Amino acid sequence: MSTRDLYVRNPGDDVWAVPATGAARFNWEYDDGRDRLLALYQKGKDKQWDATLRIDWDLEVDPKDPLGTPDESMSLYGTKYWDKMTEKDRGDLRRHYTAWQFSQFLHGEQGAMVCAARIVESVPDLDAKFYSATQTMDEARHAEIYSRFLQEKIGMLYPINDNLQALLADTLKDSRWDMPYLGMQVLIEGLALAAFGMIRDTTNKPLPKQILAYVMQDEARHVAFGRMALRDYYKQLTDAELREREDFVIEGCYLMRDRLRGLEVLENFGIPPKEAAEFTERSEFLHLFRKLLFSRIVPCVKDIGLWGERLQRAYVDLGVFELGDANLDLLMAQDEELAEKLDAERFAAEEAARTAEVAAAVAQGEAAG
Repeated sequence: MSTRDLYVRNPGDDVWAVPATGAARFNWEYDDGRDRLLALYQKGKDKQWDATLRIDWDLEVDPKDPLGTPDESMSLYGTKYWDKMTEKDRGDLRRHYTAWQFSQFLHGEQGAMVCAARIVESVPDLDAKFYSATQTMDEARHAEIYSRFLQEKIGMLYPINDNLQALLADTLKDSRWDMPYLGMQVLIEGLALAAFGMIRDTTNKPLPKQILAYVMQDEARHVAFGRMALRDYYKQLTDAELREREDFVIEGCYLMRDRLRGLEVLENFGIPPKEAAEFTERSEFLHLFRKLLFSRIVPCVKDIGLWGERLQRAYVDLGVFELGDANLDLLMAQDEELAEKLDAERFAAEEAARTAEVAAAVAQGEAAG
């Protein structure tokens, strides 16, 4: 079956061509590079994994309740439309929301793969090229995982959201080599990490929990890479150059805030666009969700040296200014630890099952003897 057959609406042309600008940079200085970046490159090599083997794809997923989503978190909850819905209708709504959310994860991961490849091409430093090459492989694996989850377990996809597409286009069209870092590593990846984490920590379904935990283990390295590279570079920029980057961050943050409403889903259920927008704006859960989604972006932006007055005012307007003091290193360490803990628990359970199976076989043989 073609993927196109699973889209709830026509995604347009199969290929989206974004005009590329900027130079491809070679570097003939093969020195040792920066210790921190080379250590991250080594970690990137050591932590490669196979999605086919590490994830237990035999786990069942109920398409009508893929994540164990509570009723209260649905933006239609408590409205006249919700009251008229049957349990089947509500199951369909949960399926559509999951398809929409994970479709944006999928499209974002493809965007991250393209941006990582662009960094390999355009960044002037060889140590950064080395690490970006490992990230390109990581992002390919993530796109593979989300594609498989949507096609095999949910059976439905949504096209890329307009705001996410606009941010990707702005990131890729810019000729300055640092913009794929800023647009992808800081903004899009930062937002994705927070979204992944909220679902990972609240879902009671084992397959999506596995997927998100393992993807986040990789993403923690990616954000660390962006922070290292941009922190060093932005120390050299003029106030005017920093202001241009801050303007890009401000526009990107507003775009992403507006991306997170899922209006496409409600409109797909026949809710008039104006009412759909009102329901999402009134949703207390969505307000909290949108605020927490900036928990990875704001401290990262502050850390790399973009913290001018206009940017601070924008974060006050978005209601996320206080997140600038969050401990990003602690959050990233927890992401890695959770994935390792999940591995340990899974493999311990598998080992116990194998031991019990062997013991039962031995006991059966002794009884027969």
